[in-house]
Amino acid sequence: MKFKFWGVRGSIPSPGPHTARYGGNTTCIELRSDNGTLIILDGGTGIFALAQSLLRELPVNANIFITHSHWDHIHGLPFFIPLFIPGNTVRLHGAMDPVTGSGVEQVMAVQLQYSYFPVREAEMKAAIEYKSLAIGQSLEVGDATVTSTLLNHPVIDFGYRIECNGKSLFFTGDHEPYYNIYDPEDEDFAEYQALIDEKQSSVDEAMRGVDALIVDTSYTREEYPAKKGWGHGYFDASIEMALRVGAKRLYCTHHEPTRGDEELEAVFAAVMARHAPQLGGLQVYLAHEGLEVEL
Repeated sequence: MKFKFWGVRGSIPSPGPHTARYGGNTTCIELRSDNGTLIILDGGTGIFALAQSLLRELPVNANIFITHSHWDHIHGLPFFIPLFIPGNTVRLHGAMDPVTGSGVEQVMAVQLQYSYFPVREAEMKAAIEYKSLAIGQSLEVGDATVTSTLLNHPVIDFGYRIECNGKSLFFTGDHEPYYNIYDPEDEDFAEYQALIDEKQSSVDEAMRGVDALIVDTSYTREEYPAKKGWGHGYFDASIEMALRVGAKRLYCTHHEPTRGDEELEAVFAAVMARHAPQLGGLQVYLAHEGLEVEL
């Protein structure tokens, strides 16, 4: 099993000279199982470059898994070129919206409203299938198994564990570490703590022992208090999580869009120096566009 990063930024694309080394496209990861099954994690702007690379291997049979419906994770989907080519098959997987009751097909339906995009779905010539997933559902995709896990974000957000022939990967999409919204002296503190402990335990088990853990690591520990509740992680929490679940490798992604390459590397170096004594065998990487990993 191998994977490649095509987009590593969060919130909004940030192209330019200051992000040239790590990339300015938003979230998209290409994964290939051992038998070549194509799995795509999220459809941020990085999916456009991925789509162009896929034109060399028509017909395309793509399985796209959307973590959640915020723009930076979906706004490349209408530009996924294989959608427009007859003979291709594109399966879009994601959560059902518990508020509206709409399935994952709503992700495309909203984007393809004629006011926002000049091509209607009826004009897309690929075979398009929609599969809404339940929390904790496992799905066989070629020789791989994909399992969804509910994570902590302002909208319903699925993390995905992908397993193939003894190798495993977990991708969070966006995720903020669980925290207690009550002060310790509040009467509701203990009950709420028990709830989030249960949720954290479920997430930890879904990540347990993976070969690669790919995590939303948007902020520094100094920045995080001002961003609390926004639904994103920070470097120290990502490392602590990777150590807690026994991951072999941690890939920090969803980089803050205002943070240029040099600042990103400086932040990372400081974090690594601070945690060096605790890392043991854990390998930690800054994800960048074009980074390819074989497990």
